[in-house]
Amino acid sequence: MISSDAEPGRRGGGRPGYKSAAGVFAIGMMGTTLPTPLYGLYREQIGFSELIVTVVFAVYAVGVITALLVAGGFSDVLGRRPVLLAALGLAALSAVCFLFEAGLPLLYTGRVLSGFSAGLLSGTGTAAVLELAPPGKRGRAGLAATAANMGGLGLGPLVSGFLAEYAPWPLKLPFATHLVLLAVATAVVCLLPETVRRTAPRPSLRPQGMRVPPQARGVFTPCALAAFAGFAMLGLFTAVAPAFLTQTLGEHNLAIAGGVVFCVFCASTGGQLLMGRVGPRRALPLGCTVLVAGLLLIASSLLLESFPLLLAGAVTGGVGQGMAFRAGLTEVSTAAPPAHQGATISAYFVVAYVGISLPVVGVGAMTLALGLRGAGLVFTACAVVLVTAVGIRVRRTLSPATARS
Repeated sequence: MISSDAEPGRRGGGRPGYKSAAGVFAIGMMGTTLPTPLYGLYREQIGFSELIVTVVFAVYAVGVITALLVAGGFSDVLGRRPVLLAALGLAALSAVCFLFEAGLPLLYTGRVLSGFSAGLLSGTGTAAVLELAPPGKRGRAGLAATAANMGGLGLGPLVSGFLAEYAPWPLKLPFATHLVLLAVATAVVCLLPETVRRTAPRPSLRPQGMRVPPQARGVFTPCALAAFAGFAMLGLFTAVAPAFLTQTLGEHNLAIAGGVVFCVFCASTGGQLLMGRVGPRRALPLGCTVLVAGLLLIASSLLLESFPLLLAGAVTGGVGQGMAFRAGLTEVSTAAPPAHQGATISAYFVVAYVGISLPVVGVGAMTLALGLRGAGLVFTACAVVLVTAVGIRVRRTLSPATARS
């Protein structure tokens, strides 16, 4: 059997632990959102419609889902370090594609490679952070893992927006900077202790698909639905906000555009902190309620052309998404047996990334007929209905027996 239990005693005095693994996780996830504030520049340089912008933004979800379905459980067999190194290598190749971009083909290629990287990181990075934590700090490690995921996604647009606005080479420097950070992260991974004990003969590497162990299925379904709803809001917001700021509010500062997107991910981290106080059982339905409030504020900002309302919607929606997301991840990772933890967490992220991709492409398609504001309003209304239904489902389905605070 393969065991993925953490072995803190094997780490030794000066070896990096779960905090270092969380830092690696965050650096890897940065690359997936680095291009967000830059799409307007790419539109000017190459010339394409808002639909193509959203397709370029969302195509990485194809890579994420493919990696999760094909290789979601590989780290349970190969170990965490080899898969983390592969993920960082793919992130570096994605950055190289953007550095030498000369049209849509390399943009698409870079986004798909970024998706492969994120797909490997989502499950493996989370499992590594949890397993490297000492027994008494598993709760903190869970927060570190989800904060690294959301924090990395938020740092991408913040860093690229600032560099593109105030530094030279706006379409090159953000990705060169990320390559340097990836080199540092690679060195850290080489020092991390391996938490998967290998035994002979080694099980064969086979695509895991959407397999969820029977022990975890009762918890997995409501938690995955909540993750889908929360990531749908993130996808909708990150697709609409930068273009809405430019086209409707006349705000062309790329640093501000990146900062606004950063706010929603920072708020998500704050929501994860609140989940620790509320507990997973209450945080799931409460997070959905707060998320609905954020979506209504976003819709109001579209109607009234109000930057303050847009920012309030980002923060409120992010808090709700963070509460529900961390609660779901905590329940799913706890319910999964150790030998299948990586695959189960990967399946959870598959559902989440389906949520972040479909609304983005839908918004882009609808802008052709309804314009940016109309498309945003329609999708916001649909998201409100979805999140409300998920909140009701979670409240009814998650029983006391499955809640572990």
